Amino acid sequence: MKEQDRVDRFFRMYPERHEAIVSRPHLSRRGFFELMGAGVTASFLAQPAGAQEIQDLQQAVTQSSVTPINKAKNVIFILLTGAISHTDTFDLKVLNGITPTNFQPTLFNGVNWPAGLLPKMVGQLPNMSIVRSMNAHALVHTLAQRWSQIGRNPAAALGNISPNIGTVVARERGTPGAVLPPFLALNSASCAGGGYFDAQYAPFKVAPATAGLPNTTNPDDTTGASSGRFSQMYSNLHTLDDPLRLNSPYGKPLSDYEAFYEQARLMMYNPTVKTAFSYSTTDSTRYGSSGFGNACLVAKQVLAANSGTRFVQISFGSWDMHQDIYGQANPNGNNLYTMGKQLDDGYSALLADLKSTGLLDSTLVVMVGEFGRTVGPLTAAGGRDHWVQQSAVFAGAGVKGGRTIGSTTADGSATLDHGWSRGRSVLAEDIEATIYSAIGINWTTVSYDDPFGRGFEYVPFSSQDLYGPINELWT
Repeated sequence: MKEQDRVDRFFRMYPERHEAIVSRPHLSRRGFFELMGAGVTASFLAQPAGAQEIQDLQQAVTQSSVTPINKAKNVIFILLTGAISHTDTFDLKVLNGITPTNFQPTLFNGVNWPAGLLPKMVGQLPNMSIVRSMNAHALVHTLAQRWSQIGRNPAAALGNISPNIGTVVARERGTPGAVLPPFLALNSASCAGGGYFDAQYAPFKVAPATAGLPNTTNPDDTTGASSGRFSQMYSNLHTLDDPLRLNSPYGKPLSDYEAFYEQARLMMYNPTVKTAFSYSTTDSTRYGSSGFGNACLVAKQVLAANSGTRFVQISFGSWDMHQDIYGQANPNGNNLYTMGKQLDDGYSALLADLKSTGLLDSTLVVMVGEFGRTVGPLTAAGGRDHWVQQSAVFAGAGVKGGRTIGSTTADGSATLDHGWSRGRSVLAEDIEATIYSAIGINWTTVSYDDPFGRGFEYVPFSSQDLYGPINELWT
């Protein structure tokens, strides 16, 4: 049986359901009290787990025998929110009378590229590997964006408590006591969070600013880090609160609270923090003087600081161009030209700087949207709607660039050649497995510390070997 047939059969047996809230089973008042009564009875019958039992559960992990690529020390994950049009960018399909002539389609080592739309990225194509045989599971923005970040169906049993991919990387590769948080989220206020994992692995959300992180110094307390007022007040806080904060009798919430305070203290009055998060106007200009460009600049500086951050997520949108995608009605509006320039400037400068400093060798850069957009002629509104076919772009950490993996039909509507060993379309879970493998994490890990005791699979359905890394990126 072909791999694509096996996966399709699995999905038919275990469909991914996305029911609207109004269609879900209704619980009557009587049913509610019957359920509550059963719960109260069960609470008296259940025996509480002892401390050792809980600790053993948290340490219980199973894994299959696999060999991760283990070429990356860091990951930068760029989520192109709103869903970029793949046939206008990473999988360019030229349509006479539709594709703008100033896109300047040009072949570079067999890669058809819109050199007029994304000119600076031409110079980075030797570092980029484009996966064109990718499909999305869903075509709803919020659902698919979260799916891209947690690597599983958000509507599934563990969807609500599943951590961001960056949180898993933070737990597996973070350094205790480091100055900077292991997971940094830039321009990602609504990104997927830490799930049920400890709060210390949750994303540290920042909107880049020239002055850097606010409130990390006090001009009226210049000796705060050593003998000043800040140091004294922090010492007093621990004197009063340690019995409640350390090994707290109130459990995990207060322990997490203490972890937040301690992480914040490490970042106060710290020159590393200022160097990592502040930047000059000159540098910002080189990255395009945009929110996305500044995020790329800060990501580079944070990783160069080598002070604890291992995963950086950058969200950049909106690419949801249902109308006027080529800016014919409003050249200065939200279209491929205005968004494309920001992407071109920021991404190109990021790869160039990572390459020049040697960081690209140890940093995997992943760029993907939540799905693709319709192909062929534009809609009546001059735009493109949602579509399952899409592309993903990889660079760094030993990825062999200057090429594509997989191909699509002439119009880009479907996968023609899968281009990798599993012989099927690439899915979000495969991207997740690829990230874990690149940074040396066993993607088949199952951790039995989830609150339901079901076992949390780093990549879902590991026992069925349903998903796996795209090893062809390195071969």
